[in-house]
Amino acid sequence: MTVPFPDRTGTGPPPGCPAHGGPAPLYGPGLDGDNLPTLYERLRAEHGPVAPVALAPGIHVWLVIGYRELLRLAREEQDFSHDPRRWNLLREGRVPADSPLMAFVGWRPALMFTDGQQHRRMRAAVADALGRVDGHELRRTVRATAERLIDSFAGRHEADLVPHYAHKLPVQVMARMLGVDDRTGRQLAEATAGMAAANADSARASRRMESVLLELIREKRWRPGPDVTSRLLRHPARLSDEEVLHNIVVMIVAGNQTTKNWIATTLRLLLTDPALRSSLTGGHLTVDDALDLVLWRFPPTQNFPARYAVRDMRFGGQDIRAGDMLVLGLAAANTDPEVLPDGARPVTGNRAHVAFGAGPHTCPAQDPARLITRTAVDTLRHRLPDMELAVSEQQLSWASSPWTKGLAALPVRFTAPQSDLATAIPQGESR
Repeated sequence: MTVPFPDRTGTGPPPGCPAHGGPAPLYGPGLDGDNLPTLYERLRAEHGPVAPVALAPGIHVWLVIGYRELLRLAREEQDFSHDPRRWNLLREGRVPADSPLMAFVGWRPALMFTDGQQHRRMRAAVADALGRVDGHELRRTVRATAERLIDSFAGRHEADLVPHYAHKLPVQVMARMLGVDDRTGRQLAEATAGMAAANADSARASRRMESVLLELIREKRWRPGPDVTSRLLRHPARLSDEEVLHNIVVMIVAGNQTTKNWIATTLRLLLTDPALRSSLTGGHLTVDDALDLVLWRFPPTQNFPARYAVRDMRFGGQDIRAGDMLVLGLAAANTDPEVLPDGARPVTGNRAHVAFGAGPHTCPAQDPARLITRTAVDTLRHRLPDMELAVSEQQLSWASSPWTKGLAALPVRFTAPQSDLATAIPQGESR
């Protein structure tokens, strides 16, 4: 794919070229979490399950918004590669070297950018390292971290739950999982925020993160501990230091942004949907039910990079060329009428959503991410049972990038918090 879909005859756009009027931008201040569903439905009506979009000016790709098509894209590695070095625009020099997109789609020796045996080798190491995290210990870590954060703003009787809670908690917990100290954890948090912003600082933030992690890897080679970094270094897959570094980068960036948005969006629903909050308080729904509702309606990652066509093909009603980038439209696929006809709400307990992807590259960290999110929401709602929005729902602001459309702010007010969490949370509720 060139500019954005090639003139194959030299006489103008191909007949019926879907992008002739210009691909829809997935960037810019005009897009937020409230109007994105409307955009996706317009794209579906105009183009079908695969639509032309722009990730940045002049960077035109395909967005896969059909549920069935997304499953095929995610599962069929023989047709769709994860290796961005296949990307036409990149090979043709059409993507600036300093583009903020490269922090996310630039090739790394990590499981997110590999296929076949190489992917299976890296995924085995990552999955095993995460799978050996003790769930009880992780829950205690999350709760202790949540308590400290709440105590830091409780006396003011007001807080912005995005920067003061949802943003800080996941990366602090992840730092503990990786085996880093608080100072290094703060450095990783700053670098993660810089990369996720998808702006001119993204490349510098990426280099800062790599520098911090290389020092961590050297330390863990010399003095291993009971942490994810040490397990990756000792795994039979024999990852190199470079592979460990870049797989940790993927874990931090993907995991932190996903969990941050998952926490913030769940809290937003509890604050703006009285029926949901009442059902949760009354025991008719569990926190996990609320988390699943968020994954269906407001996935923490809206659009996920990327697959690259390995050959010319007809896919989703479009002519795809070898090397074209196809982005996984997770949020749009979840609302495909073939999955949820007539805008029906997902049934409680239904986890057929694609919020964590599908196929061999399904997110290996979704279980710890759920535990972190569940515990974070549980702790906050029991410590601050009367919290309410400090602004109208229409005044909430959004952080925008092609990949995520999370809340930028969630200001709340509350009276004196509950101080004895052990008696506030019913036994077994956080399972």
